[in-house]
Amino acid sequence: MQLTLEGRRALITGGSRGLGLAMARAFAEAGARVAIVARDPGALEEAAGTIPGATPVAADIATEEGCARAFAAADAALGGIDVLVNNAGTSKRGPFMEVTDAEWQADLDLKLFAAIRLTRLAWPGMAERRWGRIVNVLNTGAKAPPPTGAPTAVSRAAGMALTKILAGEGAPLGINVNALLVGKIDSDQWVRRHAADPKGQTYEEWMAEAGKPIPMGRMGKAEEFAAMALALVTGPGDYVTGTAINVDGGLSPVV
Repeated sequence: MQLTLEGRRALITGGSRGLGLAMARAFAEAGARVAIVARDPGALEEAAGTIPGATPVAADIATEEGCARAFAAADAALGGIDVLVNNAGTSKRGPFMEVTDAEWQADLDLKLFAAIRLTRLAWPGMAERRWGRIVNVLNTGAKAPPPTGAPTAVSRAAGMALTKILAGEGAPLGINVNALLVGKIDSDQWVRRHAADPKGQTYEEWMAEAGKPIPMGRMGKAEEFAAMALALVTGPGDYVTGTAINVDGGLSPVV
């Protein structure tokens, strides 16, 4: 079975770096035309330059207006959206009593409401064509929330519930909806964490140490995550919907 997206059009949020960029590249290599969304125009242009034919869309999807602008630009450029990847997010977390209302709201706006709003915009076209694929990128805290995991584990758990609801409603319409749950995967957030660590290790040394607690003994690669996303939106994923798949090297205590 071929992993082909020939003739399909994909919109990927958080697409200028890390997992989003890896997915955009994988989808484009499989034949899709892609639009990538992020807030930083400079990073977007640089990322789009590495993907033939990619459409960069600068927008803040933490707002209703930003979601509408991002979708309209991508839809106009591509002529429709067949695949939506809700990937934008941060890993904001801390002790419950230290998380402010503003931090709760910002996390929910970016991770939950952006997915709701963009899905609402993409849904009618997918339903009309009787074919659509939606992937919600969450993290393993959605299934196994750790102490000091607020607000991110809560918004991600809500995203997992949203995935299941949409899968049930989308199945009769040819729309498959799944979630991929990130564990420890090499991406920009780990680069930032290394930069803030005073140990003085090289990035490779620091990452090797961070990967030791994982059953597979190493951190994951963005390309490995992208390959799983590609499988869900191509032929192998045709009979898969409503799932939340851990991509974590066996780290999560919950399957």
